Amino acid sequence: MGIEYSKQSIVLHDYFESAEGGGRLCLILAREILTDLGYGFKVQNHPYFKNSAFAGKEYDLRSYTRLPIWRQYKLARAFQRKTLFLKDYDTVIYSGFYSPLAIRNHWHGQNIYYCHTPPRFIYDQRDFYLSLIPFWQRPILLGLIRYLRPLYEDALSRMDTIITNSENVQSRIQKYLGIDSRVIYPPCETEKFNWLGQEDFYLSTARLDPLKRVDIVVKAFLDMPEKKLKVVSGGPDMPKIKKLAQGAENIQVLGWADEKMLVELVGRCVATIYIPRDEDFGMAPIESMAAGKPVIGVAEGGLLETVVDWETGILIKADPSPEDVIKAVQEMTAKRAKDMRRVCEKRALRFRTEVFAEKMNKIMVSFQFQ
Repeated sequence: MGIEYSKQSIVLHDYFESAEGGGRLCLILAREILTDLGYGFKVQNHPYFKNSAFAGKEYDLRSYTRLPIWRQYKLARAFQRKTLFLKDYDTVIYSGFYSPLAIRNHWHGQNIYYCHTPPRFIYDQRDFYLSLIPFWQRPILLGLIRYLRPLYEDALSRMDTIITNSENVQSRIQKYLGIDSRVIYPPCETEKFNWLGQEDFYLSTARLDPLKRVDIVVKAFLDMPEKKLKVVSGGPDMPKIKKLAQGAENIQVLGWADEKMLVELVGRCVATIYIPRDEDFGMAPIESMAAGKPVIGVAEGGLLETVVDWETGILIKADPSPEDVIKAVQEMTAKRAKDMRRVCEKRALRFRTEVFAEKMNKIMVSFQFQ
């Protein structure tokens, strides 16, 4: 059941392309707070909108393009120029990197920013992202950064309040932008994830890109032919991961899964493995614990706020090697994982949807009476 909120409000999100946490949060927020929803674009048959209870009005800015840097510029311009409809709303909740630029079209009422992270290609991971593209494209990306950074910082300075998903990102916002924010952890639909037994495989659900370090997980299992790994996700590193796992009978690279398949795999694995570099928050560990499955994670970023070492998982060092993963897998036996089940399930309840909706509602109501 949604929360009663008397003023007109809308959630504005960058875009819906893949099954990522920010988009899921926005759809849950729009559904629970009874708001409308706007976005830069939405791909056809997006999984979050199948059988969705969301019944509000949708605004699609139709700014899709496959070209990476052109996409970023096009999104920024779309939110600046195509969001005049915001004048009809008392409260706007922004999510993502580009949607805050629409604040110039909402000159009355309240502006709330739910920041998943400041854009990492502009701030803490700029050099890393530059290293991923050909040399001749780097001046183009640097030009885009020079264009976007002042617009983004100006937009944040106009927000009435900034909410973020973890203490980790809260520190990042303070470090790079000098702005205070409050933490409200993202919602996990814990009721969807349940213990379904224990089969003899470990599970990786992290998106396949360099920051998620799934290649390290695969390399570890190449040296453990007696242990089984299932990789259920997709992303730009898919060719690399498939090549690494080629010929390994104990490793399955399954690609993106629908929600039913994901719930089934999480519910039946021994444990999940999630070792991203300085993760903002990380929803995968919460979903794992909701199913009573411990997490082999990394002792940095958002996982320090979600996974309790040796109680709901095992946290390895911040710069892990395949050997570190091997040691953790060997320690996370089927019996130890089963013994952690109840503590995992209890821990996940701290992040359930109702807790998130109640805290967001308090902020919305406080604005209502200003």
